[in-house]
Amino acid sequence: MSEIDLRLDALKQAYQNGGLTPRQVVGNLLEKAATYQDYNIFITLLSETQLEPYLHKLDQSDPQSLPLWGVPFVIKDNIDLAGISTTAACKEYSYMPENSATVVELLIEAGAIPIGKANMDQFATGLVGTRSPYGVCHNAFDFEMISGGSSSGSAVSLALNLCSFSLGTDTAGSGRVPAAFNNLVGLKPSKGLLSSSGLVPAVRSQDVISVFALNAQDAAQVFDVVAKFDEEDEFSRDLAELNPPVWHKKPVIGVPNASNLLFDGDQLAQENFEKAVEMLVSEGYKLVEVPFCSWLETAKLLYGGAWVAERYVAIEEFIEQHEADMDPTVAEIIAGARTLSAADAYKGSYKLQHAQRETQLQWKERGIDCIMTPTTPTIYSIEQLAEQPIQHNSTLGTYTNFMNLLDYAAVAMPTGFRDDKLPCGVTFFAPAGSDRALLQLTDALHGKFVETSGAKGLPVPASNPACFTDSRVIPLAVVGAHLSGFPLNKQLQERGATLLEETETAPKYRFYELNERPILKPGLVKQKSGGESIALEVWAMPKEHLGSFLALIPSPLGLGKVELIDGREVVGFICEPYGIEDAREITETGGWRNWMRQRTE
Repeated sequence: MSEIDLRLDALKQAYQNGGLTPRQVVGNLLEKAATYQDYNIFITLLSETQLEPYLHKLDQSDPQSLPLWGVPFVIKDNIDLAGISTTAACKEYSYMPENSATVVELLIEAGAIPIGKANMDQFATGLVGTRSPYGVCHNAFDFEMISGGSSSGSAVSLALNLCSFSLGTDTAGSGRVPAAFNNLVGLKPSKGLLSSSGLVPAVRSQDVISVFALNAQDAAQVFDVVAKFDEEDEFSRDLAELNPPVWHKKPVIGVPNASNLLFDGDQLAQENFEKAVEMLVSEGYKLVEVPFCSWLETAKLLYGGAWVAERYVAIEEFIEQHEADMDPTVAEIIAGARTLSAADAYKGSYKLQHAQRETQLQWKERGIDCIMTPTTPTIYSIEQLAEQPIQHNSTLGTYTNFMNLLDYAAVAMPTGFRDDKLPCGVTFFAPAGSDRALLQLTDALHGKFVETSGAKGLPVPASNPACFTDSRVIPLAVVGAHLSGFPLNKQLQERGATLLEETETAPKYRFYELNERPILKPGLVKQKSGGESIALEVWAMPKEHLGSFLALIPSPLGLGKVELIDGREVVGFICEPYGIEDAREITETGGWRNWMRQRTE
């Protein structure tokens, strides 16, 4: 049975060229899925009859009419698909939803085809993929190793090329651990950006629906379809209202200090992470060590504190009546909430508030854009996990459990294979709203670590920054008093602007010291012919602050288009011609910083 290239752009191209149809793709996938029954990937694999309405709808439209036309995807079985049972991996809990979850509905409206409901750790309680009455979900690379959970089936189905992308959930790491163990990209979006309507809650205040993809470009395409504000979900947030700090052109990356790096004695995992650090340094990234105790302590709160009570609240009526029907480990964890009190909840919230303050200070003091950690300290065999199911699960959450508590976006990225041929990976994270920036960083680095995605050899595409444009900021060129270290630079910083790069104009400008006082300012004037290159800085200015910044600019200066040395045009300071009538030309100095240095000598 031949493998179909299910990467989004490749599949779309095949449809447009007439080389494939959705019916052919679906038929191929159903046939292939049958050969993987011993992997326990699916709780429900849709039949041809159940798939027909989706295929019939696509028959009536053009491949280019919808962004995900004919794209097959898999859904974790705690997310509703209309007319298909939702089980949360518990037969006694299952119900038949009349409507699909909001995220699923958005995908179907965009042309995507749901192939099946995936196996999972029961009630999304676990990072292992073994806590299901529907069987242990096996790793795509080694049948004896855990696949990671709780979104186990979602990850393995993608790794074995049974879909183009899949939906998981991620409360404690369930969208990242399986990605690391199966050579995939795992996007854990910022809380609230993907609606949780139609999701069986685990920890309601911390749940997110996540995306498994073969590469960051595919993840971004799915994210653009599903990251929509949902008025029906009280936890929903609008991406446009999240304003994380803008990154440097070359991101500054934090890494945990050596004493806080934990690998549970796994030398191969430690070597892989150290090689990843070396790779980033060789690529010119600035890495900054970060004391990581506050993050590690926060991670313990999710299962060791009052948030377990939310898991109990989510299924309170069911567990009181059916505890004996549940997976024993899951039942033990959730039932533990019965001993927690309101006082414990307050104590937990105080600890979290303290951690939030401590970690926020670290971001500011270290000047970092994002942080990179191992996705997990190690990986276990199914046999090892059975011996210590709770302790090993807790170890796997070392670098994942704190993410939602501290309100981060995160992306898990493969970093190659260990000497035992098992996949390994890192996770990049940053404050909420940094989703696209993290995906762009992943896109820039993914292909430097591995050539293929999943377990079926699909190539990692060449990096393409255009896939991740952040529409919330505007590049702004400054040439004088707003440069770093000069008197008016504070006007940029007060508005949340961040330095992107130091560069120069195209060789088409004349440069002048204006007569305006009390603060010296230059004037930049473009020439029809001749002119020189002038040094400048490009800052990323949040759009919502551009108007207030413009109001501060006195005549004869203003904002217009400035051409850079590489041909790009960005918004920047320009000068009206009348402003240079009595001005002193300083073009030969090459820039304001040079001129001010000469002026004081």
